Amino acid sequence: MIRVSFPLAVAALALSLAACSGAVEAPYDPGVCFAVEVDEAGGPPAFNKLAEDQPQIEHCAARLEEMRLRFLRQGGSRQDITGAYQGSYIFIDREGVWIGKSLEGSRFIALARTGDGRLAVPGAISRDASGRPVGVAAPVETPPAPAAGQ
Repeated sequence: MIRVSFPLAVAALALSLAACSGAVEAPYDPGVCFAVEVDEAGGPPAFNKLAEDQPQIEHCAARLEEMRLRFLRQGGSRQDITGAYQGSYIFIDREGVWIGKSLEGSRFIALARTGDGRLAVPGAISRDASGRPVGVAAPVETPPAPAAGQ
């Protein structure tokens, strides 16, 4: 009977699970925002540096949205953009901005689109009876009239 040590068995199990997952981790360069190009042929994704000195993931999402809009203005048709920021993936589509820890795993919404296409925190968006977002502008405050004799 062959005896295998417990640490050796755990290491072999971890190695086999890592080989099966095939997940590519997002880079963790502090403050660097990446645009991610996924290889449709199954190769590893390419991480292209888009911006540096981004203080939060929302700022990186804004840079990715700028890039998406620039490409659309130049005649492109690609609506979905993928990015990466400090170990997390960012997915931008027609519904808003989603964040996840892997390219294929679960995602949660970070910013949703308003009725006019802008991005906002999901709880701040007004919706009509059908659930569709409605663009609501804040009331305009008028300055008080100057007092007589001034």
